[in-house]
Amino acid sequence: MPQSQSAVRQLFACKAILFDLDGTLVDSIAAVDRAWSKWALNNGLVPEEILPKIHGRRSIDSIRALTPHLDIEAEDEKLRITEANDTEGIVELTGALSFLSQLEPSEWCIVTSGTSMVAKARMRAVGIVAPHAIYGEDVNQGKPAPDPYLKAAEDIGVSPADCLVFEDTAAGVRAGHAAGMKVIAVSNSMDRPDLEEADAIIPDYRAVSLSRSGTELAVKVLLA
Repeated sequence: MPQSQSAVRQLFACKAILFDLDGTLVDSIAAVDRAWSKWALNNGLVPEEILPKIHGRRSIDSIRALTPHLDIEAEDEKLRITEANDTEGIVELTGALSFLSQLEPSEWCIVTSGTSMVAKARMRAVGIVAPHAIYGEDVNQGKPAPDPYLKAAEDIGVSPADCLVFEDTAAGVRAGHAAGMKVIAVSNSMDRPDLEEADAIIPDYRAVSLSRSGTELAVKVLLA
């Protein structure tokens, strides 16, 4: 979406951008649903009841909440292996790789609830090479707690207040806000009441543009 044909709807100033992965940079919903449906059936659960409860959270936290009577670590390992070995149909969200290519390595980080095994498989599937990443196992508390985003800011040496977050779930939006950051939600459906807490909502990366002045980044949310 060329800026010359668009108007700026909102402007976000920052020094670094922190991206969730699944649903934010890559479309992996089919693979996620396949893995969790298989897990649910193997444990006598109904996939349609499980799937709405697991997005945006670490798998181990979801398993602990859904089936506290099981061996949590063992079940999480089974799920990790299934997800890491199934990348069929995983693609970038429209414009994601082009947007990332405009950023310097010091200016961005992936912050995912997924484990490193699963996240790296999905990044490889679409060609994302992340200079920095925080995975689900890197923090004691996952989203919606602020810990993942605070750790990312610390690791790349940027104040939380100078970070901008891209997310696609309510848990992720709340985690970014709890860390003191502005959050842009990515959703191909603008009718997402669960994302209303975000500071802006975009359908994909064609709706944003990036410019810089020294160490300052300006992310513009565009209106056609």
